[in-house]
Amino acid sequence: MTVDRRRFLGTGAHGLGLAALATLLPRDSRAVVAAGPKRIGGIEGVPHFAPRAKRAISLFMAGAPSQLDTFDYKPKLLEMFDQDLPPSVRGNQRLTTMTSGQTRFPLAPSKFQWKQHGKSGVWVSELLPNMAQVVDEMTIVKTVWTEAINHDPAITYIQTGNQNAGKPSIGAWLSYGLGSDNQDLPTYVVLTSKYSSKDGAQALFSRLWGSGFLPSQHQGVGLRASGDPVLYLSDPPGLDRQARREMLDAVGELNGKRLAAIGDPEIRTRIAQYEMAFRMQVSVPELTDVSKEPDSAFDLYGPDARMPGTFAYNCLLARRMAERGVRFTQIFHRGWDQHKQLPRDLPLQCADVDRGARALVVDLKQRGLLDETLVVWGGEFGRTAYCQGKLTRDNYGRDHHPRCFTVWMAGGGMKRGFTYGETDDFSYNVVSNPVHIRDLNATILYALGIDHARLTFRYAGLEQRLTGVEPAKVMKPLLI
Repeated sequence: MTVDRRRFLGTGAHGLGLAALATLLPRDSRAVVAAGPKRIGGIEGVPHFAPRAKRAISLFMAGAPSQLDTFDYKPKLLEMFDQDLPPSVRGNQRLTTMTSGQTRFPLAPSKFQWKQHGKSGVWVSELLPNMAQVVDEMTIVKTVWTEAINHDPAITYIQTGNQNAGKPSIGAWLSYGLGSDNQDLPTYVVLTSKYSSKDGAQALFSRLWGSGFLPSQHQGVGLRASGDPVLYLSDPPGLDRQARREMLDAVGELNGKRLAAIGDPEIRTRIAQYEMAFRMQVSVPELTDVSKEPDSAFDLYGPDARMPGTFAYNCLLARRMAERGVRFTQIFHRGWDQHKQLPRDLPLQCADVDRGARALVVDLKQRGLLDETLVVWGGEFGRTAYCQGKLTRDNYGRDHHPRCFTVWMAGGGMKRGFTYGETDDFSYNVVSNPVHIRDLNATILYALGIDHARLTFRYAGLEQRLTGVEPAKVMKPLLI
């Protein structure tokens, strides 16, 4: 049997991979953190310190919601309707090809009403009346920024730490670092929600929840809204569960022999994934069956929560996954790219997500799960203060804007009723306390007990990490 040099060097220390099978067994992490939970997989020495959160839920608004019409109140713009954005404000900021040909950049104040909410007095647009009710649970960061100015590189950047495709997603890094807190569901689950925008939406690619160069067991598992939640979840007619078990045992024995022979770690992954798939045939139907939820749950999440594929239904599933120990749940909601007709489309998008997001925070808190669950809401960048295309009092559009946008977080050790950072009167530049997306990801990892600089994987001769090689810092002012 020929073993190439790379495989020999990579697996020789493990007896050509046989000892590595032990990583499929539950391992107690109390050697790392006192009284920590049992976990499956993960890396020795992670968590690096006692975590504030055990899990995270990402509510990702793909397409970039307008901070100027949701959380970043700029009343002075009302006095500047249709005036040009001062060149001194724009500076040398890159423009997209959608507005670079405009002869002027007329300012478009938000046409929506704003109020202060909660004990913290946070200003929130009328488009988000439900989220406004839980601002005292949130840390609202108004000064997140990125270098990417177009959707695909920007989403790829915030999800994987790099604008180029092919790197592991944040959920894959969490799976790799922390392992699983359950044996019957994936560590990382992805849900894509229906949206109401009338102008379509940017595509989402599975590489956004992929594992990149990490072992493939760490990639996100997408649940579908119709048919089997996962493809081929149901056994075909004529194959009972005992026959499936016997088949997997036979395949597992063959894979084990091949693993012993060549030490390919992807064979180990295949064995683990076949076993997980077998368990998911029971656990996933139980997870996605919300019929036994009490009426109070649907009173909280709203009637949409009874309809698979809606954002509210996915938020309810996220709570159910939090109860079952899923490490990272990511809910995508598309259609936030309002280059035109923003006053028509943005209210539709906000209505899709407003009640479900608020319900998730309330539900987690009621069940004693919010303190150990980090909820993150936001998009890939912000929107411009100036109008793209024709401007009227009742209609405007906004182009992409990477210099500042708003993200809110709740639970998981974040401060409550706290607003961080200031932007200028145009929500165009950061005035104080900038937060790069690398800093945001470093802070999310920190909340789960991970030092972003120490969570690495050697690939292509480098110690790769989510936050890359550029400086990144944990935003400790956001933490309790």
